[in-house]
Amino acid sequence: FLVFLIALPLCLGIAMASGFPPVAGVLTAIVGGLLTSHVGSAPLTIKGPAAGLIVIALGAVQELGMGDPMLGYRRALAVGAVAAVLQIVLALVRADRLATIMPPSVVHGMLAAIGVIIIAKQMPVLLGVQGAHGEPLEMLAELPHYIAHANPAVAGIGVLSLLVLLVMPRIKALKKVPAPLVVLALAVPVAVLLGFPDGATGGAGALAYTVDGSFLVQLPGNLLDAVTLPDFSMVMSPISIKYILMFAIIGSVESLLSAIAVDSLDPAKHSSDLRKDLLVTGIGNLGVAMIGGLPMISEIVRSKANIDAGATSSWSNFFHGLFLLLFVALLPGLLQLIPLAALGAMLVVTGARLASPTEFKHALHVGRDQLTIFVVTAVVTLATDLLIGVAVGILLKLVLHAVRGRVLLGLVRNPVKVTQQGALLLVQVTGPLAFTNLMSFEGQLRSHLTAEIEEVEVDVRHAKFVDHTVLTRLYGMADEWPKAKLRFVGMDELSPVSEHKTAFRLHA
Repeated sequence: FLVFLIALPLCLGIAMASGFPPVAGVLTAIVGGLLTSHVGSAPLTIKGPAAGLIVIALGAVQELGMGDPMLGYRRALAVGAVAAVLQIVLALVRADRLATIMPPSVVHGMLAAIGVIIIAKQMPVLLGVQGAHGEPLEMLAELPHYIAHANPAVAGIGVLSLLVLLVMPRIKALKKVPAPLVVLALAVPVAVLLGFPDGATGGAGALAYTVDGSFLVQLPGNLLDAVTLPDFSMVMSPISIKYILMFAIIGSVESLLSAIAVDSLDPAKHSSDLRKDLLVTGIGNLGVAMIGGLPMISEIVRSKANIDAGATSSWSNFFHGLFLLLFVALLPGLLQLIPLAALGAMLVVTGARLASPTEFKHALHVGRDQLTIFVVTAVVTLATDLLIGVAVGILLKLVLHAVRGRVLLGLVRNPVKVTQQGALLLVQVTGPLAFTNLMSFEGQLRSHLTAEIEEVEVDVRHAKFVDHTVLTRLYGMADEWPKAKLRFVGMDELSPVSEHKTAFRLHA
């Protein structure tokens, strides 16, 4: 029930920001909860729409619609359906392991760029400026103009919502109260009092305002009216193929990384079957695309709230979907009183978390090389799109490895020999250990990790270098092991680029 309360406004806001009808986000969470819960999904994850896919969905709607939002929405659904089939194929060929080799700095740089884009797109909504559009950096530059032309009534609700979302988590006694729920409890009555539902004017001078139902959430009369079929007429066009790849690749990576993170937060330390989780996510995405929903992933914020509330099984995901279904089916009129400015404020806060200065600070703490990869990925993503940004970030990391380690072919060879000595698993590294050969290394390690293993010793004395991605994944795997302990030999013979335990290390 707690996750349902958190998910409801976020689902509406994410769909709205994605260029989809608000109810599309709720459809996704309903299907994600009811369909995927008991068929192999990672048990403690909450499936639903995610802020990280807003940019892809909005881009698909705008480019494929060519000025017609409804046509763009239906063509974006077709893109989502094909991307879902691709996700299913990726799961069947065990490509889920690709998510574990994604350099963290590239992923965080991509998410930081997404955060900036979300803030740029949602500030006009928060301020009540209708019709604002443009590239993210252009819209940020226009912020003083938006403030000067803000609708006082709408902006008042938006700023009030923003203050609640920022201040409440800092008050110890209120930390367990869902701030988005408090926002709705305040914003809805204020909107009704100011006359939003029926239209009204008020104020005086600079504070004069005109409001109407266009500043509120728009929903169909019932859920059956919300069902929308995809338009496959442009599904083989270059634009569609670009967005199919982005939905499938970035959606899969973000979902799998969230599932891995949730496993590390699980008090019982259960390890989810990532291949099965990706397969189930693909099946769920195919289902929601055929009825008008946004793509789903294993969403980290709602999943963490799920664990914090004491969840121990997939039933919590199921009931969160059921509560959403009942609420939308029985009380659609109440949802249509929610001000868009309140949802905009929630998304601005979400964007600020993704692009938080602490993310830059953490990247610098790990090493200047990681900060460089992080910033380049973020800047290129803002200047172009997600796929190009991620590709450039990965290419930059490869170039850095090739220059520092003076190796190229060794980056794709498996430099690891694994042997078992009783309860000890000995891992000997004889070359560069990088994200490029992490998948074969991890598979080899997992095949030897039997129940009798009590210690995993990684000998890096003869390693050319060990990169940040490998160390991050090794420590993450160690947290999942029920009893085996991780120990490094020869780490002091490698020169780290910073004092962080996962910093890149090069043989002197």
